[in-house]
Amino acid sequence: MLNQFSRTELLFGHEAMEKLYNARVAVFGVGGVGGYTVEALARSGIGTLDLIDDDKVCLTNINRQVLATRKTVGKYKVEVARDRILEINPDAVVNIHQTFYTPETKDQFDFTQYDYVVDAIDTVTGKLALVMQAEAAGTPIISCMGAGNKINAAALEVADIYETSVCPLARVMRTELRKRGIKHLKVVYSKEKAITPVDDMATSCRQHCICPPGTARKCTQRRQVPGSTAYVPAVAGLIIAGEVINDLTGKQPEMVQN
Repeated sequence: MLNQFSRTELLFGHEAMEKLYNARVAVFGVGGVGGYTVEALARSGIGTLDLIDDDKVCLTNINRQVLATRKTVGKYKVEVARDRILEINPDAVVNIHQTFYTPETKDQFDFTQYDYVVDAIDTVTGKLALVMQAEAAGTPIISCMGAGNKINAAALEVADIYETSVCPLARVMRTELRKRGIKHLKVVYSKEKAITPVDDMATSCRQHCICPPGTARKCTQRRQVPGSTAYVPAVAGLIIAGEVINDLTGKQPEMVQN
């Protein structure tokens, strides 16, 4: 019978769609990257999604975050994401956690319950904790490296963390993961050299903070607020979703060599 996932089933088949329906995926961070990952996972028929983020939608998110519109400014991102997912797939189970994932909050999550974990957060300590927790639970994880200050989405690629180059965040992660004995980590990263944001006080969040009331971690706390585009974080998030879907179903694309 035709349904909202029929066109996906034409490519993957019924058995694979059952795997997706029975899968539980946790997405840590539902901003510029993670929001698009969630969108694609929901539209691919993932049955259960856990969304972890403590942030509210800000006006400055509208340029790049699929959850951000004038109507959603000031609302918690996980609540907006839940409502959007259920409009796409009313049968989905959506567990929301209004939490900032850190080594101090990690014990709130049981990674053995997840079939896949997506790391779309932007703190090194949090990313390292996610990887270590997934490793201990034997749960697959994919991690996004830096997507800010970049304008070439075509420079994004999937690789093992130890095969990455150029990206400063990937360099730090390589060093720290090696210290912790992590041998492999699938990541999405860019070989594009980051652009230095324009230093203009007229558009500076430091001088003109418009974070919604009640925002726990304001942009003024950052050492530098990165610039962003509508498309680089989006493409990174969609690539991540594709990797999750293909890994869960066991279906990998066949590439033709020239």
